[in-house]
Order: sequence, then structure tokens, then C-alpha cells
Amino acid sequence: MDIAADKKAEDVVLLDIRRLTTIADYFVICSGASERQIAAITQAVLEELDKENVAPLHSEGIGESGWVLLDYGSVIVHIFAPEVRDYYRLERLWSQALTVVRIQ
Repeated sequence: MDIAADKKAEDVVLLDIRRLTTIADYFVICSGASERQIAAITQAVLEELDKENVAPLHSEGIGESGWVLLDYGSVIVHIFAPEVRDYYRLERLWSQALTVVRIQ
């Protein structure tokens, strides 16, 4: 979460989804104001976790699409353009999840 916040990601949320699903333990959801910012947030997450020898199991999307997903197994990071985030409404879809932290 700090990595995204350091790159000026907006509305960063950490959801605890452990009691709702087995696909992951946590979702990190954040927004980038532009394609360039989405790419910068994505690159920062990848680089910082790589320093800890942690690589994503899967990734998809690009900044130009307005959505990037980085799957680290127990943690899935979603980086959205604001309008794409509004469209998918993951926080609403996972409304029964516990919000651990929210950085606005």
C-alpha cells in the first residue's frame, strides 16, 4: 500500500477477503489519474517487491487499458483509472470484506 501511496495513487484500499474466498487473502485497490501514473504505480510495485525476491504469479492489463492486475498469490493488487474503477466497483462487489486500511 505504501508503494502505491508513494507514487501518489488515489483512494488506496486494503481489503481483507480471507473469510469470503480462497482466491487470495487481500486485495489492494487503488487509482491512478493517468495512463502514465498507472504505469508508474505498477512499475514501483513490481520493482519494490522484486527487491524482496517476490515476483507476481500472474499479471494482466496495461496502463492504457485503465486497469492492471498483479497477482502475488495471497495479495492481488488492482490499479485502476478512476472511470474503470467506478465501472467495476470492486469495493461494492466485495462489500462484505473488512476494510483494513484506506488512504485517501
